[in-house]
Amino acid sequence: MKLVTAVIKPFKLDDVREALSEIGVQGITVTEVKGFGRQKGHTELYRGAEYVVDFLPKVKLEIAIDDSLTEKVIEAVSKAANTGKIGDGKIFVTSLEQIVRIRTGETGADAV
Repeated sequence: MKLVTAVIKPFKLDDVREALSEIGVQGITVTEVKGFGRQKGHTELYRGAEYVVDFLPKVKLEIAIDDSLTEKVIEAVSKAANTGKIGDGKIFVTSLEQIVRIRTGETGADAV
């Protein structure tokens, strides 16, 4: 089992969700987050005053999947979230030791 965590631009969320649905991913967790990488924020003008936006709005997706889907999920997220510009995001893959569905007590792949 793997946990794929992707941090993407907010306006790409629907595209990524559709791409994941097409390859059979049944569920994702979405969190609105803020952060920066190489972009290091930007300067904005508001009511004549200039200020620096250090943390940019992003969306974090968490997807628990069977090992066999890992490459498909990475490819789907990469293609759907890509704009070709700085700040497109990152994908992290970590191993899951155990998953338990609270309602039924199912474990492992059955719980996903």
